[in-house]
Amino acid sequence: MLPFLLIITLATFQSASSQVSVNDNLVFDSLPKRWDEAIPLGNGMLGALIWQKGDKLRFSLDRADLWDERPAIDFYKFNFKWVEQQVAKKQYDTVQKLGDVPYEAYPYPTKLPAGALEFDMASFGKVKNSMLDVAHAICKVEWESGAELQTYVCANAGFGVFTFKHVSKNIVANIIAPPYYTNSKGGKGNSVEGQGLERLGYQQGTITKGKNFLQYTQPITNGEVYVISVRWKDMGDEVKGVWYINKMKASLAKKNVTAIADTSFSKHCLWWKNFWNQSSVTIPDKALEKQYYLELYKLGCVARKGAPAITLQAIWTADNGNLPPWKGDFHNDLNTQLSYWPAYASNHLQEAKTFTDWLWKIKKENQKYTKEYFRVDGLNVPGVATISGYPMGGWIQYSLSPTIAAWLSQHFYWQWKYSMDKNFLQTKAYPYLHEVAVFLENISYLENGKRKLPLSSSPEYNDNSINAWFLNTTNYDLSLMKFAFQAAAACATAMNKKEEALHWQKINAELPALNIDETGLTIAPGFPRKVSHRHHSNLMAIYPLGLLNVSNDHDKMIIDSSLRWMEKTGTSEWCGYSFSWAASLYARAKEGDSAAKELKIFASNFCSPNSFHLNGDQKGGQYSNFTYRPFTLEGNFAFAEGLQEMLLQSYSGVIEIFPAVPSSWKDISFNNLRTEGAFLISAKKANGSIDEVKIYAEQGGTLKLKLPFKTFYLSDTAKKYKVEDGVVTIETNQGEQFTIKNSF
Repeated sequence: MLPFLLIITLATFQSASSQVSVNDNLVFDSLPKRWDEAIPLGNGMLGALIWQKGDKLRFSLDRADLWDERPAIDFYKFNFKWVEQQVAKKQYDTVQKLGDVPYEAYPYPTKLPAGALEFDMASFGKVKNSMLDVAHAICKVEWESGAELQTYVCANAGFGVFTFKHVSKNIVANIIAPPYYTNSKGGKGNSVEGQGLERLGYQQGTITKGKNFLQYTQPITNGEVYVISVRWKDMGDEVKGVWYINKMKASLAKKNVTAIADTSFSKHCLWWKNFWNQSSVTIPDKALEKQYYLELYKLGCVARKGAPAITLQAIWTADNGNLPPWKGDFHNDLNTQLSYWPAYASNHLQEAKTFTDWLWKIKKENQKYTKEYFRVDGLNVPGVATISGYPMGGWIQYSLSPTIAAWLSQHFYWQWKYSMDKNFLQTKAYPYLHEVAVFLENISYLENGKRKLPLSSSPEYNDNSINAWFLNTTNYDLSLMKFAFQAAAACATAMNKKEEALHWQKINAELPALNIDETGLTIAPGFPRKVSHRHHSNLMAIYPLGLLNVSNDHDKMIIDSSLRWMEKTGTSEWCGYSFSWAASLYARAKEGDSAAKELKIFASNFCSPNSFHLNGDQKGGQYSNFTYRPFTLEGNFAFAEGLQEMLLQSYSGVIEIFPAVPSSWKDISFNNLRTEGAFLISAKKANGSIDEVKIYAEQGGTLKLKLPFKTFYLSDTAKKYKVEDGVVTIETNQGEQFTIKNSF
């Protein structure tokens, strides 16, 4: 056995010092002129976009729970068994009429924009610069006249704050109502462009004005109203103000504006300081590093305890007179899942938990949907859902897919694995996975000794045609079923529920092997991935599910073949998220140069100047035939995870340091990235050499680390450890911190 040095300290673990800096700020020499290029602010529930519309300074305001949930789809008219029968008859137009047409025919259900706050800035003169202070989540604007604006959405309270300095006279402010009223001339559009808001049929809201006071009241549905209230105070050459959005009538008339603004600032900054201190990353490619920190910034803005889960645009609903792209809904066939990918390794478990909190909250409604549509017990979730979990329809191969909850359940599994929280395992993770596994067992059946689904699909292969249904289970559905049964078995084992674990292992053993041919992972048996395709649905077993491991020769062959074929079919039909997801696929294959290339393409071609993911290639189609610009967030967050996968991996039970970084990256470091098993890892590579790895065992337990050194020493001979095939196994105690050093 080779000796190695293991330094053990029992001192209190110190949080990493944040590496986010002024270099990561968004800085412009004017104000952005489009809402999807605006400076974003948010606290999970409230959001604001700061930009210039015409000659006005505009705050596009939003609240996460503003929804119109009137139903458009009628489940009394069809169910999964009926769909199966129509597919067999090749009469799919009947299915499209009931399942898909209502999504376009009706403007609801939908996320709603709140409105906008505008300021007349004519007296301020020309804008000198505008910027987002990423570290403190503050937008600042300077004019050549000396006038200044500082504004933020308070991180831990339900309001936004704005302060104008060096203004010579009273500010002129107005609330701009969305064009909900029936005589608006907005266009019908479609679900991607956004249908005109007037199609909702709302009455025009009312705006009340007083001295330094504005209030807008908008009736929506079910007798509800939402209210935007704004109040400010003139203080010589300084103006301080606050704004709220409530789903009830409210007034700020009795609020002490200056006291609110003054007392909230330090708390706001402290929240963001704590957020950034959770982890940090330093890489030599500063453009990618900046994009990474902007993605984490957006995560901090949109994921917050008590707020709904992240929708397509979260708290930055389109401010263009239309409904948001795809109605701003919860797209659970990719978008919500990708949005939380980076939260685990970046040590932001509280932000990740907002997703599982929402899924748990809508669980009862989802069980009702499962019983009504699939006619079996257990739990599934609509692939396209409202804030309350109601199904919205659309292309039902995916919006009503039988494996949506299987993918969503991975976030319960990850929340447990990355935290090792026994209470969460017992009260949330396993109960959720158990219900999902029950459903999958009930909806599937045995044929020739192998378990299969009655109908299967692979998002979004063949779009909405009858050919999007497969009679043999696709690799997408099969991978998710394998994951769900294996995860349920792992949870049951951890809870010492031996019989239940054995049952899920037995059901999992009934599933067929993943289908492969010379192209690697196919779409389905007999159907290779023949064309460029935006959704890497056939590659789920590589990432995110981790069913295949490149360290296994057979798996490596499958992974290599799959990626080479993905390259051969090209990127012409990819969206932005396809590139950021591909980075994680390449990282799992240990192909660091290819992973970095995908991240560079995403950041340079598929993002707005404010870093928002706009889906299409914004440089005229260099990499994709999609050149449109609907804003959604999942590509942004998948980018952050792609970089993290290059730096640290733990899905196989073995922690790997810098597993997929380009050979040219000689100087890299990260602090407090989190792994499965609840270990916090810090590592540094200088001049291409790793000197040490720091490990904090938050919960204790068995640590397995692939050693990044050729030689090493152990000073504490009493410590339990073993080394086999380059992997050191150490039994750790809760709260211990280890530093393993290279002996050169």
